[in-house]
Amino acid sequence: MITRWIKLSRFTVGSGTQAVDSDKKQNDRLTTLGFRKYSQTPCNKGRISPMENTPRLELVNITKKYPAVMANNAVNLRVLPGEIHAILGENGAGKSTLMKIIYGVTKPDDGQIFWEGQPVNVNNPAFARKLGIGMVFQHFSLFETLTVAENIALAMDGEKNIPALSARIEEVSEQYGLPLDPRRLVHSLTVGLRQRVEIVRCLLQKPKLLIMDEPTSVLTPQAVKKMFETLRRLSEEGCSILYISHKLDEIQKLCHKATIICGGKVTGYAEPDKETASGLAKMMIGHEIPICSLPPRKFQGDSQLEVNELSSKADDRFGTDLDKISFHVESGEILGIAGISGNGQGELMAALSGEKLAETPEKVVICGKEAGHLGPGARRDLGLGFVPEERIGCGAVPGMSITSNGLLTAHRLGMIRFGLIRNTNVSEFTAQCVCDFKVKCGHVNDPVTSLSGGNLQKFITGREIIQNPALLILSQPTWGVDVGAANLIRQSIIELRNKGTAVLVVSEELDELFEICDRLVVISRGKISPSVNVVDTSKEEIGLWMSGMFQGKAPEIGANAN
Repeated sequence: MITRWIKLSRFTVGSGTQAVDSDKKQNDRLTTLGFRKYSQTPCNKGRISPMENTPRLELVNITKKYPAVMANNAVNLRVLPGEIHAILGENGAGKSTLMKIIYGVTKPDDGQIFWEGQPVNVNNPAFARKLGIGMVFQHFSLFETLTVAENIALAMDGEKNIPALSARIEEVSEQYGLPLDPRRLVHSLTVGLRQRVEIVRCLLQKPKLLIMDEPTSVLTPQAVKKMFETLRRLSEEGCSILYISHKLDEIQKLCHKATIICGGKVTGYAEPDKETASGLAKMMIGHEIPICSLPPRKFQGDSQLEVNELSSKADDRFGTDLDKISFHVESGEILGIAGISGNGQGELMAALSGEKLAETPEKVVICGKEAGHLGPGARRDLGLGFVPEERIGCGAVPGMSITSNGLLTAHRLGMIRFGLIRNTNVSEFTAQCVCDFKVKCGHVNDPVTSLSGGNLQKFITGREIIQNPALLILSQPTWGVDVGAANLIRQSIIELRNKGTAVLVVSEELDELFEICDRLVVISRGKISPSVNVVDTSKEEIGLWMSGMFQGKAPEIGANAN
């Protein structure tokens, strides 16, 4: 038998418990925090093997307040050696702020951090790394003008021997199934590859505590499986892991314990493998998650997007050339593009949005007009809406307010008159977007960077959907958002399709594509597969195609394909 404690929260969470050691030195402090002692046999089923009773990390009454929001309100958390501990909550619940406090990026207003039983002040990330804390950020902390090796070197102590470090990067990344070229400049990497840089950088430091904030958002199922094997091995070796993810199936498979945060407060605890995904979701948001409904297409509309044998050379030597890509999207349908990160998705999105022009106008036809020679603004004038993969910098301007970022792409909706901004119209549009897509913010005039990652994604996606475009292109539309917000975005996309909009979705989440798409194609090494109806294929077949095994099958040509 072992001694444990459970904190009395404002509601009971299934069979959830918070494991705490029985060290007598901490009994008084635990009692004052509202923990009650009880005894039970270990419930780790052989998955946790703590090397010692003292917690690796303990947070006591951590509080952080910003002018418009209480991010963390007296949060208490304990993580044992070898424990994989999930932090669950809606977007804006305070999860990322709490992780930044642990890593030294943000200073708490009140509370205490204990590291291996000793009080510490984690004033900066360098001190956190010396303790043995590594963090994989949801928003990447990388210098785009430096190489992969140079970025990783910045976080490594000691001599910066780039050739030796490059060799280690190649070795470790291959070992963990996340291959990287250390010579590549970060600006040339896709979001998925940048995520790999963050993960490998932490693994090279051999951390005692690894913080992972939405680490699988842009990874393929195969890469996720390999990463889980790595995390379990790290856990067995005694490394503690704090894991934030909106993918509840991952939480169930991987995590030993879970702490639920709502509105900056700890509201409950759970053992994920003893809960259902719907049960965990209900704990997070307080109600059942609605299921997306994709009704049959109401009508066969005209093609709103035609791509005709589009070829394009990558801008840098590490990119992917596009090779005679052809497909079309009709009104009232959703076409999904699946593929492993780095196979030409970024280059294709640049060609479709107008960031990179085609060789000839007829290569890209938007709403019946040849548009290959037109820039982004002119393509939007034809009826294009676009949600880019990269939120900050492409989807939103960090130095501007939420309202001003709404104006950026929606100014065509009567927000400009005689060259002057109609502020009332802009405010009404922004308020509608915030309300309809449940964007949590202090005020619409706050900087857009005040939004959490998931709320920023909801705002950018909502901004485009509300404009009711004839053609909407989305890249990774639910990257990093919680399960409730993901379903809200997906259902909004479906409803737009039901009204007759042609929708193109680029995503690396097969579950998402199979849930909302009418047809699918796969992009691999810059080539496009034939299109296939979702009801006529399987995830296994699409998975094979993602590896390039569709060669020899004839792709469609423009709008004349079957």
